[in-house]
Order: sequence, then structure tokens, then C-alpha cells
Amino acid sequence: MADLAELFVRSAFVENLALSLFLGMCFFLAISREIGTALGFGAAVVAVQVITVPLNQILVDAFLRKGSWAWAGMPQLDLSFLTLITTIGVIAASVQVLEMFVDRFFPALGRTLGIYLPLVTVNCAILAGSLFMVERKYTFGESLVYGAGSGFGWAFAICLLAGVRERLQYAEPPEGLRGLGLTFIVAGLVSLGFMGFAGIELR
Repeated sequence: MADLAELFVRSAFVENLALSLFLGMCFFLAISREIGTALGFGAAVVAVQVITVPLNQILVDAFLRKGSWAWAGMPQLDLSFLTLITTIGVIAASVQVLEMFVDRFFPALGRTLGIYLPLVTVNCAILAGSLFMVERKYTFGESLVYGAGSGFGWAFAICLLAGVRERLQYAEPPEGLRGLGLTFIVAGLVSLGFMGFAGIELR
């Protein structure tokens, strides 16, 4: 249990997809204008990560890794070259289901997210979560925790930046820094703050 807790903390804070690995930055900067929208999109990212990372782990271990077809008399069959396309397909299908769910039960949130929710499919942070899981050979339990941790970390980061940007509306920065320039500076400062998590150990 301690190992899983450490994995969650590491994936959420130490290896934060947005602020440490700089993945998904296009959405990170575009949707962080308002805390409400950032919170909704962050929740969508968490949901997609929790669903797709363990689901991809099952598919990779059951069908794509070398030796996974030993039960069928083909122990040498290696379909790992299909990992990328399979991962993308699982993510696309999961996002489609999530979009229908949001439109059905949370129409206001669906209208707020607009085109951004379908674009979760091409968010590199989502794809990176599953690819990191494959590279590190996580078990199903570890992939579930990693999906939750990496999704939470990305959502926490975008909500944090959105909160700061909302407060900056009352500031009067120099004209040359207004808009995206000041956002980059704030994101960089927050990222530097997250570097402080790099040395934490739970053991």
C-alpha cells in the first residue's frame, strides 16, 4: 500500500505531466483562463486517465506483449508494435463515451468545454500516461493508481494556474507582458515551485 501511495504522489507532483514534463501544454494554457472551465476539463482528464491507463495495461499484457499468446500455442508472437495505435484507439473510444455521458447528464459543462472535450483525444498528456505505463511495465493496480495520480496532478496544475490567472485580471502588468506572455511567466514560476517535490520520499 505504501508503494502505491508513493506512486500516486510521484505521478501527481514529482512527475507532474504539465509542470515537470511539460506535456499537454496547449490545453494547459488555453483552458486555464477561468477556474470553472479548468476544473471541468481537469475532471475530464482525470476520468480519461483513470479509464484508459488500466484498460491499455490489460490490452497490452493480454494481447500485445511477447508471450501473451502462449495459451494459443504461439509463445513467440509479439504484437508490441501495435501498442501505439491500440493506445490511441482506446483513448479515442473512451473520450467519445465520456463526451456522450457529459452531454447527457451535464449539458452545461458540455457547452462550457465545447470543442475542448473531444480534443482530449489528442492531448499528449493523455497519451503519455499510457505510454509511460507500458514502458515501466506497471501492473493493473499500479496502472490504476498511476492513471489517477497523473490525471489528478494535471488537473491540479491547470486549476492552480487558472486561479492565478483569474487574480491577475485585477493586476496591471506592463503592456508588453499582458496576455499569454504573463501566463508563460506564471506557469514557469509554478513549475519551479513543483521542482521542490523532486526530493520527497515517503519511506
